[in-house]
Amino acid sequence: MTDLPICAILDDYQDAAFASADWSVLDGRVSLRRYETHLGDEDAVAQALADCAVIVAMRERTPFPASLLQRLPRLKLLVTTGMRNRSIDLQAAADLGVTICGTGAAGNPAAELAWGGLLAFMRQLPEEVANFRAGGPWQTGLGRSLQHKRLGIVGLGKLGRQMARFGQAFGMEVCGWTRTDLAARAEKLEIEPVDLPGLFASSDVITIQLSLVDGTRGLVSADLLGRMRRDAVLVNTSRGPIVDEAALIAALEGRRIGGAVLDVFDQEPLPADHAYRRLTNVLATPHIGYVTQENYRVYYREAVENVANWLEGRVLRALT
Repeated sequence: MTDLPICAILDDYQDAAFASADWSVLDGRVSLRRYETHLGDEDAVAQALADCAVIVAMRERTPFPASLLQRLPRLKLLVTTGMRNRSIDLQAAADLGVTICGTGAAGNPAAELAWGGLLAFMRQLPEEVANFRAGGPWQTGLGRSLQHKRLGIVGLGKLGRQMARFGQAFGMEVCGWTRTDLAARAEKLEIEPVDLPGLFASSDVITIQLSLVDGTRGLVSADLLGRMRRDAVLVNTSRGPIVDEAALIAALEGRRIGGAVLDVFDQEPLPADHAYRRLTNVLATPHIGYVTQENYRVYYREAVENVANWLEGRVLRALT
């Protein structure tokens, strides 16, 4: 039994936390407890973490609503990897005296994954690789090129700007929409500014590059999906709830659109019987847009620094 404050490291699926940073600075100051699997529902999380003073959360894998925070009487510091985490009730944390802080990140791996997933979908790489490994017929599919196709970008922030550059490098015609300063942002990127209905109706590939806030939840509606071309592809590596899930599944099942490349979902981990797992016109990955060695090194190094700074009463990295 230790009298040291307990620091829980959550959802370390890849057993990467201790390999990604030097935690020895915390030796003798906190007792580390690592969880390699998701703890489960709120009751399970509350029971497992009731004695913890510090929690290091990996992105939004475990949400912290007010109802959970109220059941963690010893919690004093909650560190989230990254500088935004919409699954934490910040007001409730403040009311309960829980300090919230975040970390930086490395580059833009989510945009890289979005582009990699799009290329894999268009060239049917998963199917070709599986057939190749199985010793099947030599060349079975007929892929599609991105050159000269129209790329529609929903959201022209940091990741949206990177997607625009990717599209231009591949010889695509790029258009975009964003919630603020559309004309100025589009001009700076040398892309065409369009409204959302026009973007969905005219694009061969539509990529979602938005943060999940009240104004973007359900933004990609059944109406917008209904405007897509029958061979158009939707890419979402941002947040699942930005897209109306039921409407997207209906469009995919009815073959009313060409397909979807997805890395984010309304419920994570995704249930084993979910439609996205069986639909052949979906290329899906388990929310790995941010899961890179480089990103984890920044996440966990700065998480350790945050815990050390908190112990020493220093200024912490506030969320943006």
